[in-house]
Amino acid sequence: AREGVDLSLSTLADQVGACAAALEPLHMLIRDHVLQAERLHGDDTTVPLLAKGGTRTARLWTYVRDDRPFAGGAPPAALFYFSRDREMTHPNRHLAGWQGILQADAYGGYNDLYRGDRDPGTVNSALCWSHARRKFFELADIKEKARKRKPDHDISPVALEAVKRIDAIFDIEREINGLDAGSRLEVRQRRSRPLVEGLHEWMRSERDTMSKHNPVAKAITYMFKKDRWEAFTCFLDDGRICLTNNAAERALRGVALGRKSWLFAGSERGGDRAAFMYSLIVTAKMNDIDPQAWLADVLARLPETTASQVHALLPWNWKAAEHRQVV
Repeated sequence: AREGVDLSLSTLADQVGACAAALEPLHMLIRDHVLQAERLHGDDTTVPLLAKGGTRTARLWTYVRDDRPFAGGAPPAALFYFSRDREMTHPNRHLAGWQGILQADAYGGYNDLYRGDRDPGTVNSALCWSHARRKFFELADIKEKARKRKPDHDISPVALEAVKRIDAIFDIEREINGLDAGSRLEVRQRRSRPLVEGLHEWMRSERDTMSKHNPVAKAITYMFKKDRWEAFTCFLDDGRICLTNNAAERALRGVALGRKSWLFAGSERGGDRAAFMYSLIVTAKMNDIDPQAWLADVLARLPETTASQVHALLPWNWKAAEHRQVV
């Protein structure tokens, strides 16, 4: 429509399917690249799926490789999958054969990955401090309380103090973003560890004075439940780990915008095609490549490209090839 061409929905859907088939070799290379990572970000979001009488809630999952925060050198990339539900069988299938560090929220669907007897090995959990901070921030949001004309006593001073303490840890992370893993580890051991240990003692002391039904107590318990504190604090002992899972949330941002345009997936096959195309488009964006220009060029060149040459069309290599042509 943007180009002034009126095409039926069925024709457009057929074109997406044909493109997905043609681009499969590139998708496989991106998938292999993502699953070679020692550390991944994982998350999921809802997608309406057409069903009898309306829609049902399906899911798009993403696994993101982004080594830039610790100067890892590998190009960033994202892998997407579609599923009809949010059962734990899906992440088990997506990451079968992979082991490493998974940065995610505390969703129980990942728990099978963390089992000690998992084959080929245990996946180590690294939880997201943005999720934890958000629970305190909502209880200490002065502007939001003012907007809703709620009295000052509804603002929790304990939550406000928690936000200040957590923000001090985030401040350090902003300083070391992009440094190598060893440098990040040294700064965390020297500066972040005392703050984290102090936060732990303070939160435990405050929680002991509250009812378990207190919203602030619940926010603290979210971090202390089972083995979560270990997963929250593992970043102190590994410079590769990020403090947050924001990389995965950024990858899913386009899905949230897309839902307003395409409204729902018409079938499971449509959902799979959406996940396939998101893997390519988001990976291109992560490498500062215009997805439309890249896909147009790749689709034109693929018929003349041998299997051994496909890697040259990956977003991070395509940019380098484009630069050589300009020079």
